[in-house]
Amino acid sequence: MSEVAPDINDKALVPKKLFKKPLLIIFFILLNVAVIAITAASEFGNSENAAALSEVQIQWWFLLPAIACFVVAMICEISKYVLMMREMANDKSKFDHKRAHKVARRTYLLGRYYDNITPAAIGGQPFQIYYMRKNSGLSHGASTSVPIFGMISGQIGFIIIAVLCFLFGSLSINNAVLIGTACFGLLFYAFWPVTVMIATFLPKATTEIITIVVKFLAKLHIVKKKDETIKKTEYEVNEYAKCVRKILKTKGLFAKTVILSIVFHILVSMIPFFVLTAFGGQVDFLPCFVTTVAVTSAVYFVPTPGNAGAAEGTFYVVFSALSSGYVFWAMLVWRFFSYYIYIMMGPIAYFSMYLERKREEKLNSHGT
Repeated sequence: MSEVAPDINDKALVPKKLFKKPLLIIFFILLNVAVIAITAASEFGNSENAAALSEVQIQWWFLLPAIACFVVAMICEISKYVLMMREMANDKSKFDHKRAHKVARRTYLLGRYYDNITPAAIGGQPFQIYYMRKNSGLSHGASTSVPIFGMISGQIGFIIIAVLCFLFGSLSINNAVLIGTACFGLLFYAFWPVTVMIATFLPKATTEIITIVVKFLAKLHIVKKKDETIKKTEYEVNEYAKCVRKILKTKGLFAKTVILSIVFHILVSMIPFFVLTAFGGQVDFLPCFVTTVAVTSAVYFVPTPGNAGAAEGTFYVVFSALSSGYVFWAMLVWRFFSYYIYIMMGPIAYFSMYLERKREEKLNSHGT
């Protein structure tokens, strides 16, 4: 196989002219506002029993730990990407930590944004890969591996937490149906880690399978350039496998990424407890934490953007400690931390990228 990388067509992922003009940015932001409004209406539209906001007595200071959990959880995920980018850099002595942190932050936010607006969270990784290929300075293989391994390490971290909760904390919630559904959800969490390991350590077999699929799609006229697509796929799979093996072989890197993922999921799973307490709920920490982990696992396989619909319905198990009038507002606050804030941050990230690009164009024009 040739050592020269094929021409990777990133246009298949994102249109070239997307987000180049201010009107498109404004339209994009308005579209996100509409998405938030429609989703909120469908999730919380039936609020006849909700207490008037003026009547809700909130212990606001308990929301401070919830905010802290969210912020530190984000820092953990961003740090995970920076660690992997540093190890994937060709020359570590020239590694720009400040630039890497910016790229990692945007990679994380874009991933969460597209995960939350696409069915079954399938949109995050393609856009993360596209962004990293354009901005990280890493090879195509590394730019592919870092986002995917970020996702895989996150799933491994959650599986570890969930297994420990179900083994040692399941008796604290006394809900066999929920635990059973949660265990079923863990099978979906395990699917991608297993698939990635197969692709990493059996790249030839994976390439052969992909080749068969490409030939089949070519016969259906879905794929037009069969040989070029196969060649590109072979290169991508081998580059990807090489980079993932490097991540796994780098001393301590795999353990660090998993530990950061575990901390991330622990912090996120603590947020409902603080929200409940802020709204006057009387609940012990362990049952609330275990129930949150179980519900998160149970709704994972629901193929809706951000698990919308199923998440609210099942999380009533967690928020049932509140009076009916307070449940609406507590659920709304929780969904802000787990869903809406990422939809808001996506357009903000794109707008900051647009402003940065305009500044660079202005400096370049003055330089010439």
